[in-house]
Amino acid sequence: MNATVTYTCNNCGAGLLFNAAEQAFCCEFCLSSFTEAELQSSSSAEKARQREEENAEFTGQVQQYRCQSCGAEVLAEGNTIARSCYYCHNPVLIVDQVSGAYKPSKIIPFKLDKNAAVDEFLRFVKKKRFVPKNYFSKSQLDYMSGVYYPFWVTDAYTTSNMSGIGKNVRTWRSGDYRYTETTTYAVAREGNISFEDITTFAISDDSKEMVEGVLPYPMEEYQDFSMPYLQGFVAKKRDIEREALSGEVRGRMTSYAETLLRRTASNYTHLSVNNVSVNVHSSHWEYSLLPVWIMTYIKRHRKDSKKDKTYMFTMNGSTGKLFGRLPVSLPKILALFLGLTLGVGALVTLLGLYAFFDPESLPASLFLGGAFGLFTGLIPTLIITRKYKKGLQSPIYPLDRFARLELTGSSDRFLNRTVTRVKVNTNNNKK
Repeated sequence: MNATVTYTCNNCGAGLLFNAAEQAFCCEFCLSSFTEAELQSSSSAEKARQREEENAEFTGQVQQYRCQSCGAEVLAEGNTIARSCYYCHNPVLIVDQVSGAYKPSKIIPFKLDKNAAVDEFLRFVKKKRFVPKNYFSKSQLDYMSGVYYPFWVTDAYTTSNMSGIGKNVRTWRSGDYRYTETTTYAVAREGNISFEDITTFAISDDSKEMVEGVLPYPMEEYQDFSMPYLQGFVAKKRDIEREALSGEVRGRMTSYAETLLRRTASNYTHLSVNNVSVNVHSSHWEYSLLPVWIMTYIKRHRKDSKKDKTYMFTMNGSTGKLFGRLPVSLPKILALFLGLTLGVGALVTLLGLYAFFDPESLPASLFLGGAFGLFTGLIPTLIITRKYKKGLQSPIYPLDRFARLELTGSSDRFLNRTVTRVKVNTNNNKK
C-alpha cells in the first residue's frame, strides 16, 4: 500500500499546494488557504489514508485487459471475460497485475442491457439509408460492448458576478429622416449559483468527444460503487486527477454563470459582457463510472490496413441517448448521385426539346439537361456525406436542470443617450 498522503482542501476537496511566500497550504480551485496546524487538526490526512486502503482492496479484485493491437486498456471484475477489444475488435491480453487503479466513489449501473441497446441502435440506424449494409449486420452488432467510462463529477456552491454594457436601440422615421436612439447602461449582476453534476472526462483518450456526446446522466441514478456492477462489463481506468481538471471545471462554471446571469438582463437590445468572475465557496468532487454502449465499425482499406477507418458510435447506457459519426456507403451514394443526375438530366433535356420543337436545339438541350442533372445530383450527395461525417450534435449543458441561480444584486446605471438621423432617399416617391 502506498503510504503517501495527499492533503485536501477542507472546503472543496481539491489537492493543496504549499505556497512558500504565504507559508500556507493553498487551494488553486476555491482559493482557500490553511496553516499546517489547521491541516493537522482536520480529517484530511485520515481520509487520504482510508482512500489508499480502499484503493488497495479494489485493485486486488479487478483484472486488467490490454489490446495488443490498438493499446486500449480496460478493467473488469474478476469473473468478467473479454474476448475481443471493444474498439478495434482484435483479441485482448489478460494482465494479472493492475497498477494505478483507483476505486470509484459512485457509479450509474447500466439500465439498458445489450438487447435493448441493439434495438435502440437499429431503430436509429435503419433510418439512415446510406450506411453500409454490414453496419447493422449480426456479426457487427456482436461487437457492441458495454464500457464504464471514468468521470469526475463536481458539485459547487459559488458567488458569481457579471458586468457589461447594455444598449437599447429604437428607430423611427419622421419626414425625410430616419432617427436612431441609443440608450446605454452599465449593467451589473450578482448571484449565488449552485452547480450539480458538472461531469468531466477523466481519461486522456481520443474518445472524449464521443463519450461526452451522450451526456447528461440522470442525477437520481447515481449509486455507491460496488464491484458486482462491473460483472459482464469492462471499465476504463482514469489517468487524469481532479487537480489537472480544476481549470477546465472553473472555465465551464464561468461560462455557465455568464449564461445564467445574461438571462436576467434580457431587456436590452444588445448586451456586451466585459467581465465574469466566479468565487467558489465550496465544492465536492466524486470519481464516478458512467455506462456507455460502444459500437465501432472498421471500414477496411482494400490494400493497406494502415488506412483502415474506425467509426465510433456511443449510447448512454442509462437514457439511450446516441452520439457518433456514420460511415457512408460508396455504392449507395454513387447510386444516388447517378440516379438524380441522369434522371433530372433526361427530364430537362426532353422538356427543352418539347419547348423548342426543333431538332437543332438538341445540343443546347443536352447541355442544359446535363448541367441541371449534375447540380441536382451533386448537392444532396454533398449534404448527406457532410451530415454523416459531422455526426449528431453534441448536447448543451442543461443549465435549467443542473444549475440554480439566486440573484442577490442587480444594477442598471444610465450612462448616456444618443440620437442620430439619416436622410432617407425619397426619389422613388416623387415619380
